[in-house]
Amino acid sequence: MKVLNRFRALAGLAVGLGALSAAGAWAADLKVGFITSLSGPVSSLGIPYEKGMKAAIAYKADVGGRKIQLVQLDDASDPSTAARNARKMIDEDKVDVIIGTAGSPGALAIAGVARETKTPLISIANANLPGEEGAWMVTLPQPAPLMVSAVVERMKKSGVKTVGYIGFSDAWGDLVYDALQKSAEPAGIKIVSNERYARADSSVTGQVLKIVALRPDAVITGTSGTPGALPYLALAERGYKGQIYGMHALINPDFVRVGGASVEGLLAPTGPVIVAEQLPDANPIRKVSMDFRAAYQKANGAPPTDAFSAYTFDAWLLYLDAAQRALATKAEPGTPQFRLALRDAIVSTKELVGTHSVYNFKPTDRYGSDERSRVVVKLEKGQWKLVP
Repeated sequence: MKVLNRFRALAGLAVGLGALSAAGAWAADLKVGFITSLSGPVSSLGIPYEKGMKAAIAYKADVGGRKIQLVQLDDASDPSTAARNARKMIDEDKVDVIIGTAGSPGALAIAGVARETKTPLISIANANLPGEEGAWMVTLPQPAPLMVSAVVERMKKSGVKTVGYIGFSDAWGDLVYDALQKSAEPAGIKIVSNERYARADSSVTGQVLKIVALRPDAVITGTSGTPGALPYLALAERGYKGQIYGMHALINPDFVRVGGASVEGLLAPTGPVIVAEQLPDANPIRKVSMDFRAAYQKANGAPPTDAFSAYTFDAWLLYLDAAQRALATKAEPGTPQFRLALRDAIVSTKELVGTHSVYNFKPTDRYGSDERSRVVVKLEKGQWKLVP
């Protein structure tokens, strides 16, 4: 009987150890879905986003001893494709979070899928949905009102009394114009135009002729990437000599290359990462930005020259931080419980230092940036310089 009991005890111990071993072996890896625009009119932003993701993976590719699997798809600058990609990643690849995409319309399309499937979305394009519609998303790019107010302050200091506006005929163009309306009037600046064009348009001559005829002191655009150069090229062709302003969505080398002399002297708000080496040593964003540059150099063989790749890097930092806290709940990756824990961790992030901002999220606020996330820069001889 003693022998039999000992055998049973040893057998039970072996089963227990086997179960523990199996549990360790079957611990699920973390899966991240990444959607960007590697083709189409938004690719001048989407390609830098991909390079930023390469830097992020080079920086850190595991959480709590678990490897991170990246699933990446190209949406070809099409919102419908972005939504299909998101659904495929969630249904077939079982990702726990989506990071994407390059354009605001595409990000909004993904947000609908994220809400329906209860999967967190970290948007790297400027997109916002109120209330329950946006309950499963956060947005990393600085909100338009925060950045526009910095530009309007600069306009006021420069004596601007009238400003012409031209932007994309989509969600981003609307966001910038709405923010301009709210900031300009209190500053004593009159908006004299609201011209629009599509991202794929090849000419804005008609719109710019209307603006030039109004003779505004300054012109500001609500555009992004390479297509954002069109208004400045047209203004230069028409001999416009007033002040020119833009938004942070323009900070990339293709815009500078295409715009050439027509964008010389452009003033724009941007995240501190663009002028990291010009920041004081005490600024915590400086160190993270320099770490990003080192990771980018390692992953891509060249230093970063744009603002967009750093948003992807910040999205990765946000995910790493939130995933660590979500894993502490004992929920397993690949389950609805883990996706909920991950969403709750993301929207409760506090004082996370990134390259563009020190992020603080709330369940009711899609944006996590404050005044620390903005500086004003001026384009001088093809280089962005910090404006004191």
